[in-house]
Amino acid sequence: MTEPDGPPAPEHADEPGHRSDPSAAPGPVAPRRPRRRHQLGDADGARARGGRHRGGVDERFGATLEALGTIAREGASVSASVIDTSTGRALLAVDDTLVLPAASLGRVLLLIETAAQLEDGRLHGDRLQRMARDTATGAGLWQFLQEPTMQVPDLATLVGATADSWAMNALLSTVGIDAVRRRAEALGIERTALIDRVRDRRGPDDAPDASVAPTGELSWLMRGLALGEVVDEAVSNRVLGWLSLASDLSLVAGSFGLDPLAHRALDHGLQAVVVTGSSTGVRAEAGILRGPGSSVSYAVAVTFDDASLQRRLAVVEALRTMGTEVLEAVHAPSYR
Repeated sequence: MTEPDGPPAPEHADEPGHRSDPSAAPGPVAPRRPRRRHQLGDADGARARGGRHRGGVDERFGATLEALGTIAREGASVSASVIDTSTGRALLAVDDTLVLPAASLGRVLLLIETAAQLEDGRLHGDRLQRMARDTATGAGLWQFLQEPTMQVPDLATLVGATADSWAMNALLSTVGIDAVRRRAEALGIERTALIDRVRDRRGPDDAPDASVAPTGELSWLMRGLALGEVVDEAVSNRVLGWLSLASDLSLVAGSFGLDPLAHRALDHGLQAVVVTGSSTGVRAEAGILRGPGSSVSYAVAVTFDDASLQRRLAVVEALRTMGTEVLEAVHAPSYR
């Protein structure tokens, strides 16, 4: 990811030029170190989740494994993945093939298809009307604005910046959930899926959550965006531009020390692109963090009993522990 060169032109307000060159990671390449296998949680935790959770971990992520193990022993289902963006080496893999609910995190796939249709001309500066079918209370700003119509790139900006429920539903109605699914399949994304629109209530005939994902796929998808390889460089840059405006740094990225409302430019050698998903009993995040030494792509998802604030805060604390070690990792040189 490179630092944006000032405000982009109005018709391309969604293109920051964030592309990560894997050859640009500074510092020497250290020898590859063996991955260790770890069991996440004890027998009680395993029974609570219906089986044993195992994962590989680099020595720099020991505190993360311990923190995730603690919430797993309390009944949470946990999946996490961290990879070196330059080399593709796995630094952390905790049940990274486990498919978990991811709330609105699947909007990344929606933004990829939207960007692809803008690039190939199927979408232009079309203005979409705010419709009753698109309304859903929750995240976002459009529901509080007077403007009844917005251009597609502006709606994508709202989705990237605030996970805007109305904007997301409007884009999904226009782009089509089948097109999003086909795009994911074409990219080799097999189990990450945007499966439903944003809803205030989910009935017995509705999907239990808006999207599902294994974190291993999500971290590789974020890596592909950073390298400009998702569809092509132009599409990747559009999506990174929208996501670079994200204002939710409350989970993993809460440990990065960045301004949550303005973190597109390098700040103390750091640059982050973050996307989160939150719903009752679900906290998930995927992102890219570029630092002085290297860059990592990561994803984590936790489902838990959200019956008390204490349990929710325990999950947030575990995710911020992961963020601290992600931050430490990008200050060290990349190694094979």
